[in-house]
Amino acid sequence: MNTGSRVNNVVLVHGGFVDGSGWQAVYNLLKKDAYNVSIVQNPTLSLEGDAEATRQIIDAQVGPVVLVGHSYGGAVITEAGNHDNVAALVYIAAFAPDNGESVNTLIADPPPGAPVPPILPPQDGFLFLDRDKFHASFAGDLPAEEAAFMADSQVPWGVDALGGSITEAAWRGKPSWYLVATEDQMIPPPAQRVMSERAGSTVVEAAGSHAIYVSQPAAVVALIEQAASGAQ
Repeated sequence: MNTGSRVNNVVLVHGGFVDGSGWQAVYNLLKKDAYNVSIVQNPTLSLEGDAEATRQIIDAQVGPVVLVGHSYGGAVITEAGNHDNVAALVYIAAFAPDNGESVNTLIADPPPGAPVPPILPPQDGFLFLDRDKFHASFAGDLPAEEAAFMADSQVPWGVDALGGSITEAAWRGKPSWYLVATEDQMIPPPAQRVMSERAGSTVVEAAGSHAIYVSQPAAVVALIEQAASGAQ
């Protein structure tokens, strides 16, 4: 396989309530196509901490990187993506905040009729999704057993991470790609379209839940590979 005309390093960044293991199917497909793939494990305590964890993985790569973020991971790559080695940003049903914005500011005024994510009141500074509503809200197109496992293995999401604001939005200086999940019940698809348009992203849409990175890995990989070729 000719890998000379593409960026060969891919770094995957997960969102809130989950960990990096959700990327396994995406990882397997990219590895099959001879990409060098690394997965960030965000502590999800603060945006700055997660950006630092991401920079650490980018630092370990030799050559340019395609930086991919799902959900809250989009805020992380927006902050960490100014790293010199980052050639392209890929947002998967993700937040793409601008300078001074945070996840909190982006979700502050949901449009009328938008689904409200079943986030429970904070416990000791951490957020969880209601386990009974996790399947419908986060992973509607996954089998019930898989959604139940994700619900029962939730990573506590620190409220400080949602409040962390972007210092310099990487998409202002780097090319970006965006996958809109049209059945998303966590980040409304119209909000995804607004953020991707504002970022000037190359946009594709796919019918999938917020967990589209798990349920439709082939669609996710197709966009990542498009970015890897387009960023050269």
